[in-house]
Amino acid sequence: MIVQIPDLPASMVGFRSDGEVTKEDFDIVKLQVANLVEKTGQLNYLLFLDNSPADFTIGAWIQDALLGINHITRWNRAAIISDSETVINFTSVFSKVMPGEFRGYHKADYQKAVDWVSGRSED
Repeated sequence: MIVQIPDLPASMVGFRSDGEVTKEDFDIVKLQVANLVEKTGQLNYLLFLDNSPADFTIGAWIQDALLGINHITRWNRAAIISDSETVINFTSVFSKVMPGEFRGYHKADYQKAVDWVSGRSED
C-alpha cells in the first residue's frame, strides 16, 4: 500500500509504502505528482520505504517507471528513504542517468531528506 505523507512543504510530494504495493496504489501518486508539476513546473518527490522493493508487484514497478517517463523533464529532486544500503546506493547511481538529483537516505534522516527535497537545505 502507498499513502501520501501529510504536512510536507508545498514544493514537494511524499509517499510512504508498506506491505505489498500494486499498480493501483500508484493512482494517488500519479494524481499528486501531476498536480505538483502543474502547480510548480517541477517534481520534488520523496518515497519512504517501510517495506522491501520485493513487495512491489511487477505492475507497481511498471507504474513507477511510467511515472518517471511521463515527467522525465520535470524531475528536480527525489529522495528514497530506506534502511537498505542497496536501495540507498542504487538511488545515488540512478541520479547519474536521470534528469534531476536523486539521493538515498536512511530512515533516521527523514527530516534531512524532507529539507533537501523541498529546497530548504542543500545538504
